[in-house]
Amino acid sequence: MRAVAFVGVKKSGKTTTVEAVARVLRERGYRVAIAKSMHAEFDREGTDTWRFSQVADSVIVRANDTDALLFKAKDINALFSMVNADFLLLEGFKSVQHVPKVICAKSEEDVRELNDGLAVAVSGVVAGNEVREIDGLPVIDATKEPEKLADLVEKRAFMLPNIDCGLCGFKCAEMARMIVKGEKTLRDCVVLSSKPKVTVKIDGQVLPMKDWVQELVEKTIKGMLSAMKGYRDGRKIEIVIRED
Repeated sequence: MRAVAFVGVKKSGKTTTVEAVARVLRERGYRVAIAKSMHAEFDREGTDTWRFSQVADSVIVRANDTDALLFKAKDINALFSMVNADFLLLEGFKSVQHVPKVICAKSEEDVRELNDGLAVAVSGVVAGNEVREIDGLPVIDATKEPEKLADLVEKRAFMLPNIDCGLCGFKCAEMARMIVKGEKTLRDCVVLSSKPKVTVKIDGQVLPMKDWVQELVEKTIKGMLSAMKGYRDGRKIEIVIRED
C-alpha cells in the first residue's frame, strides 16, 4: 500500500484536494482509502456507541447512509493495518513521518512552516494564485489539474514500515526524507526489500516484524513442533489462529 499525507492549516483546501485526487485514482481502477485526522470528539461520552466501547474491543455501527467500525488502535501502525487499499490518502496527520506529504497552504509562508522535508508538492488555496513553484516544490491546483496531482501521487507515494528497525542504518523518518530527496529508494528499506522468513498476517494484513522478532518466532515454533510426529525440518509451516 502506498500513502501520501495532505497537510495544512484549517481552510487551506485539504478536503477538496484529497477528494480530487481520490476521484482520479478510483477512475484509474485503484482501491483508495482515506483517513482523516479529527480534532473534534468523535464518540462522545454517554452515547450508545461510547457505552458499547467500554465493554467491547470494537463496535460496528450500521446506519442508513453508511457503516462504521469503531475501535481504539494502540498506535498509528495498528490503525493503518486495518486498511486494505492500493493508496491511502491521509488528511491531516502532520506528525506522521514515514510517508511523503502534499502541503495544502494559503500562502508561501504556510508552505515553509509545514515543510518538514517530506513534501513532494503544494496544493490548496495558494495554488489559485497562479504560482507554479514554491521553494522548489511544484504547485498544482487540484480543482483545475486533478489528473496532474494524481500522476504525482502515483509516482511519489510510499509508506515505510515505521518500526525503526535500524537495519538500513537510519530511522524510518530519516529514510523517508532521503527517499523524497531522491537519495534513497524503497529498495534501501531492508524490511520492504527482503523476503521475510516469517510472515504473520492479522485479518489479511502483514504485521511488520524486525529480524530478531522473526527469528524468535521461528525458533519458538520449530522448537515446539520438532518433537511432534509428522514434523519435517526445512518445510513451509503454516499456522492459522482464529479467535471465535
